[in-house]
Amino acid sequence: MLQVCLNGSRTREQCPNLPITAPELAEAAKAAVAAGADDIHLHPKNSKGIDTLSPDCVAEAISAVQAAVPGIPVGVTTGAWIVSDPDERAALIRSWSVLPDHASVNWHEDGADIVAQALTDKGIAIEAGIYSGTDAYSRFQASPFSSRALRVLAEITDTDPSSAVTTARVLLDQMLTDVQAPVLLHGEDEAAWVVLHHARKHGLSTRIGLEDVLHTPDGRTATDNAVLVDTARSWAPVS
Repeated sequence: MLQVCLNGSRTREQCPNLPITAPELAEAAKAAVAAGADDIHLHPKNSKGIDTLSPDCVAEAISAVQAAVPGIPVGVTTGAWIVSDPDERAALIRSWSVLPDHASVNWHEDGADIVAQALTDKGIAIEAGIYSGTDAYSRFQASPFSSRALRVLAEITDTDPSSAVTTARVLLDQMLTDVQAPVLLHGEDEAAWVVLHHARKHGLSTRIGLEDVLHTPDGRTATDNAVLVDTARSWAPVS
């Protein structure tokens, strides 16, 4: 499975073509699916381009994208950088009127179980975010949601392409022996492509998009998410 991550926490200053508004997200999603994406992850943003869990902004973004790509699963973030208090995040989730198919919960963040419970109560599937270099995996193992996740995201925060694959192997060695859910492996920035190749090589789901990387493997600036998805579907590194 190839997921497209349309925007992330980036800003227009970092990426002039970043999709922010609901119509832009819908257009980006449609093009990415046409290029080969199977699943969508996005960050709803407010009028200032800042990540938000506001029910109105979530509803606008999800409604637009679901209409643009009917039948394609659409997910959002619930990151603590948006609202630090997990009880406040849970309350916002419970106020959502238009629901994504899934939402990511970062298990290195305090209150992950609280957020996951709110999602479960709304019937929203959980993507368990496990960041490398953190205690997220041990926290997740101890969670009542460890056997209930839609998938586990092995998120490699090591951006050095010379060491990121080793970092990925260490995390996967922990996870693959006892994780019950499918694993999606991805990297970011300079290491995004080498980690994507490692995921494909080992038959794991992966993702690509402007959240994770702003350039193609040859160093060219990516004009949009569709270019990254198309490249991910066809790219084979020179050995």
